[in-house]
Amino acid sequence: MASPLRASLGLCLGLAALSLVAQTQPGYKPGIDPANMDLSVKPCEDFYAYANGGWLKSHALPADKAIFGAMDELRDRNRAILAKILTETSAKTTWAKSSIQQKVGDFYASGMDEAAIEKRGLAPLKPILATIEGLKDGKQLPALLAKLHNQGVSGGFGFSVQQDAKVSTEYLGSLRQGGTGLPDRDYYLKDDARSQNIRAKYVLHVAKMLELAGDTRGLALARARVVLDLETRLAQAQWARVELRDPQKTYNKRSLTQLATEAPGFDWAGYFKARGVNQKDLNVGQPSFAQAFAKLASDVPAPQWRTYLRWHAISAAANQLPKAFGEEAFAFHGKVLSGTPEREPRAKRIEAATDQSLGEALGQLYVKVAFPPEAKAKVLEMIENLRGALRERITGLDWMGAETKQQALTKLNAFGVKIGYPDKWKTYGFDVKRDDYYGNVRRAAAFRIQENLAKLGKPIDRTEWGMTPPTVNAYYSPTMNEIVFPAGILQPPMFDAKADDAVNYGSLGFVIGHELTHGFDDSGSQYDAQGNLKNWWTDADKQAYKARTDLVVKQYDAYEPIKGEHVNGKLTLGENIADIGGLKIAFAAYQNSLKGKPVPAPIDGFTGPQRFFLGTAAVWRNHIREAALSLRLKTDPHSPGRERVIGPISNQPEFYEAFGCTDGQAMKRDIKVRPAIW
Repeated sequence: MASPLRASLGLCLGLAALSLVAQTQPGYKPGIDPANMDLSVKPCEDFYAYANGGWLKSHALPADKAIFGAMDELRDRNRAILAKILTETSAKTTWAKSSIQQKVGDFYASGMDEAAIEKRGLAPLKPILATIEGLKDGKQLPALLAKLHNQGVSGGFGFSVQQDAKVSTEYLGSLRQGGTGLPDRDYYLKDDARSQNIRAKYVLHVAKMLELAGDTRGLALARARVVLDLETRLAQAQWARVELRDPQKTYNKRSLTQLATEAPGFDWAGYFKARGVNQKDLNVGQPSFAQAFAKLASDVPAPQWRTYLRWHAISAAANQLPKAFGEEAFAFHGKVLSGTPEREPRAKRIEAATDQSLGEALGQLYVKVAFPPEAKAKVLEMIENLRGALRERITGLDWMGAETKQQALTKLNAFGVKIGYPDKWKTYGFDVKRDDYYGNVRRAAAFRIQENLAKLGKPIDRTEWGMTPPTVNAYYSPTMNEIVFPAGILQPPMFDAKADDAVNYGSLGFVIGHELTHGFDDSGSQYDAQGNLKNWWTDADKQAYKARTDLVVKQYDAYEPIKGEHVNGKLTLGENIADIGGLKIAFAAYQNSLKGKPVPAPIDGFTGPQRFFLGTAAVWRNHIREAALSLRLKTDPHSPGRERVIGPISNQPEFYEAFGCTDGQAMKRDIKVRPAIW
């Protein structure tokens, strides 16, 4: 998921090598392929099935996927290019030391050397486990947590350096809740059958991992129950995900002295000193959690903390240890939580780890073959067209006053844009060894952490990216007030040079509009043009806006993807606003792009407006396992794929006109309950 200060697409243009990859796939057709549709369905009754029914019938859900759709097809095409780069780079052992080729090639080779990993066994992890076993009393806990956190091992709470949400020209330390191993606090707190079953299997999973690390079966089970008990106590203090979406509520600037007074029982100053962080002020994201954690730090005996931290150290390293550890981790996280029967092939897992650890080094090799300069120019043109369309929409709003409109336009004009890859590449100041996969991953994690901590006291780096170039995603940062599109998403089916403009505006245009609208969703709208958390709305306009967003919440609350499990309209509000507004802006930009041109003739019997909406629907087609869908309904701020199609489209008068929808049909919402914001 995106950072608290970043709103992502949740998952668009490679014209050269990547387009060729897509276009050489069997049966590939640029733009809209009627074979992917189900023309027996009425578009005004169920547009998702109408647009995607053929694809849903002809494509099975792969055994190693919890979800598979158009975005995953895009990722697979991307991975084919990355696989070639990594295979060729790792095969050569004569690269200059510390070159990007040496680091990328040796990192990948170390992860693929299963025999070496099996031979080393648990030995790489033993120093950390020995350090944890040295914990004798609660007074030693701050220094121990600091050491673990600096090495990328989680536990207790989280701390990182971010932009100060109210002074966007400065960095500020940020303390946040954490310490649990299940995806959300509700898994610990709810008593429904599904939650109870997952907790029971979690205990067995923790026990199995501890047993693999040397515990007897009986001891491992006893320790697993200690882990569940302590994590449950942490979960009881955590805030719900809806609360975490409120940037005002999660901004609580404190001095270190104030934190010590408000949350006694844990030596906060000692923790930060041990981490090498020199700070006077920080943001305490969830003050009540900090208080609860500090009390647990003093109340829970050292043996329980040792058990808990031993578990978190083993869990963090599972995929760098012998096969049995990774298989057991997948058995729980993949099979139990997401319902996925098979694990991805090792090559794909190590590819992902390489991207995570050396993303901009790998990215340099990737963009050379995947993202030519002309692609960037085309994306910029579309972005400016979308920006112009949103400018027109804001200017013409009948519910917003002139004062707020001027502030909104100032913010829109100030939007920064990043496309493809950084102008300044990151260098990775750590050793990569061909025979030390565990060490490579840990050194990479420690490097990222120190790189982050070192920001305190320095000027804001506005050249920094929050995603790597091969990433299939996009994001809006409210504190930077910028939209970012990595090269990985800028390719078919998001954008295809051989497809018509209608389809490209419906797909990539929708994504651009989505990210632009995030600057004005219920959270992003609380930040000004400079990225400061600052009110720029009149009271009357703020009330008018809320009345419209309340309709969005009610609309999505009513969706029930699984019997008895609904979309959480408040959790998904920001993404739903971005979807609804983004679609409207993209259609306006498409219409504007036709000025001075003849109206395009229908293609395959579909008009331009129809193809626009078909392009949008195709982006979100997917199969998803019920367990994975249930997990996402609890944790994902994005609505499921089907609802991302029917939700926004059913609010668009332009869609009704394109397909001749009439009152009473499912895809035409009554005007009294139809959200209309941007």
